[in-house]
Formats: sequence, structure tokens, C-alpha cells
Amino acid sequence: MRFVQLNTYTTPEVKEVRNQEWIGYGEDNNYFQYLIDQYLGSPTNNAIITGISDLIFGKGLDATNSNRKPDEYAQMKVLLKDDCVKKLCSDLKLMGQCAYQVIYNANHSKIVQVEHFPVETLRSEKCNDDGEVEAYYYYYDWTEYRKGDELTRIPVFGTSSESIEICYIKPYRAGFKYYAPVDYQGALQYAELEGEIANYHLNNIMNGLAPSMLINFNNGVPDEETQQIIEGKIKDKFSGSSNAGRFILNFNDSSEQGGSIEPVQLSDAHQQYEFLSNECMRKLMVGHRVISPMLLGIKDDSGFGNNADEIETASTLMDNTVIRPFQELLLKSFEQVLAVNGIALQLYFKTLQPLEFADLENAITKEEVEEQTGQKLSTDLKEPCWDGYEQIGTKIKDGKEVPNCVPIEAVEQLRADLLESILNIEQEDLSDYEIIDERPANENDDLLNSSLNLSSVVSSSPNRKSEQDTKLFKVRYVYAPDKASANSRDFCRKMVDAGKVYRKEDLDKQSGDNSELSAKGESTYNIWLYKGGANCKHFWMRRVYIRKNNKRISVKEAIRKINELDPSLRKEAKFPVNDKDVAKRPADMENNGYKNPR
Repeated sequence: MRFVQLNTYTTPEVKEVRNQEWIGYGEDNNYFQYLIDQYLGSPTNNAIITGISDLIFGKGLDATNSNRKPDEYAQMKVLLKDDCVKKLCSDLKLMGQCAYQVIYNANHSKIVQVEHFPVETLRSEKCNDDGEVEAYYYYYDWTEYRKGDELTRIPVFGTSSESIEICYIKPYRAGFKYYAPVDYQGALQYAELEGEIANYHLNNIMNGLAPSMLINFNNGVPDEETQQIIEGKIKDKFSGSSNAGRFILNFNDSSEQGGSIEPVQLSDAHQQYEFLSNECMRKLMVGHRVISPMLLGIKDDSGFGNNADEIETASTLMDNTVIRPFQELLLKSFEQVLAVNGIALQLYFKTLQPLEFADLENAITKEEVEEQTGQKLSTDLKEPCWDGYEQIGTKIKDGKEVPNCVPIEAVEQLRADLLESILNIEQEDLSDYEIIDERPANENDDLLNSSLNLSSVVSSSPNRKSEQDTKLFKVRYVYAPDKASANSRDFCRKMVDAGKVYRKEDLDKQSGDNSELSAKGESTYNIWLYKGGANCKHFWMRRVYIRKNNKRISVKEAIRKINELDPSLRKEAKFPVNDKDVAKRPADMENNGYKNPR
């Protein structure tokens, strides 16, 4: 039996050695092999690492914009093969880091191949004067390395003009410059302890467990050959795999003629080892941040059991706090490599997590939903409605989102009623105002407001025409673009010909109670969102007017401030005044109100 002293284990030693260009990992430069041994020797550690690695990889790489960039997507799939990516996921979890080689064409202008590189065969080169690692050294087995053996130097990605470079992926760890300790570093001693307990029990079984019987022969001590014959007959009868155990055979010089059989009581060592075994499992779960072992196919007494709500909560929490950080490390590296070939894709890992567990609270667009769920959303929708019907948004039927098909006659009557109502709106007198900005209805709303302090000058005057107006500004909308094609609907042609400007209230309240025509989540057919209906090519253009000759800001100054808005900052407008669909053409509103059939 071997005794494991838990207080003797320390973090892996990493130190620079004079006259040595590479940096060892671990006291004996073999720490990666130690991690592999603990993976192979501990059943709990093995199951957790395998399970988390599988969750990281999921069903492989995909891209939210794959349909818009099919050629780039095909190149990505050729470079980043599933087999390579799966190995990287495994190394990243097991070793705390991973590596892959990128192979260039002859003139170093394009990457033609990406291959997994076993990270345990690499050792970092010493940092340069800027604190950056420029290369890694390869040796097939560092336990066999002897001073003077030839090493292969491979430059880091983006630092050379050589045909092969190394991409080395590792998370930041305070105090570690060259290598990254595994995220379960604090639980490694329990992995080793669990392995030692298994070895102890295996050896115990192999040796027939502890002595379980003492057999005394008190009729004298026979010669050596006779003793062996007696021992052999007893062993044949009472030992073996079905009667696992050992006996002690004892010959005595005594006047007593009969043999006696006395049982030997075992100690309570098995109870101690049962406690240690359970403690190892608990500590390994904590070290790996396993929210619920059920997520990895491990059943224990944690209390999660069959409670669906707890399992869902555990799945979402583990996905966000454990799995996605690993995925983000890999994705950032992949995006840098693909950029060399001019490939710009919004990559994500297709998840193994049930779709109903996905957290979509902050997902708005189709791409965001696809990225959050890790599920490829179908875009191969055929004509959603049969002849004589037209799609007006979507609706929920039997728990699924489906096109909302409405008889064409009803839709045309609705449009006619809306058109009459809108065109009868009295044209507003804006002669005292001047246009200072015109753009699609939700673009840069927050930036515009902050630049002009719109929100700080809201008027309390009862004459205010719109809730979006202020003392200085009026916000109005026009039907755009100001043209209609020959096959445009009569509704769109008349809206364009009218050339009117409208308040938000004019557009957002003209739909009436038409729930049978409404899109998902709406009780009315909303022209503010859906304009002329499915496949309409128009949208609402927002115009901002400023009151002339005001004493707060001149027209020229207002225009200057708006022109200074940086278009690259548009992503910062996270809480737009208007719904995103207001600035969209219905023809582009895929899976968001309309399912575009084209």
C-alpha cells in the first residue's frame, strides 16, 4: 500500500535555465504526462474531462453568416476540420492549453492547411526583450530528451515568413508567462488519490483480499511435502474467484487431535476508503466547476435528481460559466487564422445543450439567436402560404412559430383602410423647422440623442405633436425610398406619391384591431413595423427637424455634431428608440415578423 501525502503537491514549476533556450514545464519537465496519468488513472477525473471536452466541441463549428458567405464557409470547413477542432477541445481542457500548426503556400500569402499539434511535445522558447514568445521547440518525447539532442524550432503564428507556424492557445493565469495551469489544478491531488485507492483495491483483489481464515492443525507438524499437499487441497476447495479470500494454514505440535477453524475479523478500513472515494469525487466536481454531474452523465446524490428546473438551470449556468470561455479562446484564435485568407465569419460551436435550455433573453436578431442556441436555423423556407393567401407576420401554433397566412382579399381591404386613414392625415406645417438629419429609423438613436441632448429638453407643452419631440426638435418619418416599381402594390405607390411626413403615433395606431392579421406577439397589423406587407421593399426614414433661430444650438452646429458621429460606434446603440424592424424592408425581415420566402 502506498501513502499519499497531500501536502507535498505544488503547482507546476516553470523556470528559466541559463544556456537553455527552451522552458521546461514541471520539476522534471514532464508535467503534461503527469496530467495525462491523472486523466487515465482517476475514473471521475476521466469522466469529467471527457464530458466537458465533448460539450466544448458540441457538434462542431458553424457560422451565423454561412448562407451569405458560402464560399468563405466552405474554405473554413476545409481548413478547420472537425477532427482537428475536437482534438484541440480535448487538449485545452485536459492540458490547460492546446496548439495547432498552420501551413502556408509557397509565397506565404495564404494558409492551405491547419493540423492539430500534440501540446505535450512542445516547450516554449524564452521570451524576447518585449516579453513575447516567438517560437516553440518540438521533441517527440521529452522524457527521452538528453542535452545535445537536436530540437525542431517552430515560429509562433504571425511572427515569421516560414512555411509552418504554431498557434498556441492558452488562457491567462496570474504568475504564469509560458504555460497555463489547468483550471482544475487544485483538485489534481484528489485525482491521484482516487487512482491510488483504485490500485489498492485492485491489488487486494488480486491477492485474494485480506486473510479471512485461520486453520489450525494441532496434531503435530508434518514434513514439508505433506504440508504442501494439505495446503493445495484446501486452496482448491475454498479459494479462487468465486471464493475470494486467503487463509492461513498453521501446523502445531500438540496432543489435541482435532483441527480448529477461527475466523479473522477484518478492520474498518473499507469504511475509510469509502469516505475517501466519495470525497475525491466531490472535490473533483468542485475543481472542474461541475454544476451538476448529471450534465456529464454522472449520477450521484447531489440532489438534482429528476428536477427539470434544476437541471435546466445547471445546464445554462455551466454553459455560460464553464463551456463558453473555452469556446471563446478557440474562436478568437480561429478568426485570426482565417483572416489571413480573407475569411470573415461569425463563428460559433453548435451546442449539445437542449434548445429549450438556451438563454435567449438578450438575443434579438436571427444571428444572435443562432449563436446563443448553437443551433443552425433553417433558411430553406419555401413559399409559406398557398395560393389565394398572403403571409402577414408569423404566429404560434402548437408551440411552433409558423407563417400567418391570411386571405388576400382581407389583406387588400386592410391596406385600403389603412391607406385612406393615413392619407387623410392633415399635412403638418414645418416651415419654422429645418431638417438636420435623415437616416433609417433606428440607426444611431442613442448616439444621436447623447450628441444633441435630446432627452434633456423634453417639452411639457400640451401642444407637443409627438412623444418623440422636444422643445428644439421634431422627429418625423417618411415612406422610403421615394419611388415604386411597376409591380409595387397600390398601397406603396400611393404612399410614395403622397410624399407626407408622419409622427410615430400616426403610424403606430392606424392598424386597428386586426388580430387575425397580426404578426407574432402583436394584436394588430402594424404598418409601423410591417409597411406594405410581405416582400415590401420600403421602410421608414427618420427625419430630425430643429427649430430655426433657437438660442440653444444653431442649425449648422447641430448638423456638425451629427456628421461627427462615428459610424463604427453604431453597435453601441443597444437600446434604440425605435424597434429594429422599423428601419427594415419586410423583404429582409427573415424569422422576425416575416419569414422571407425568397
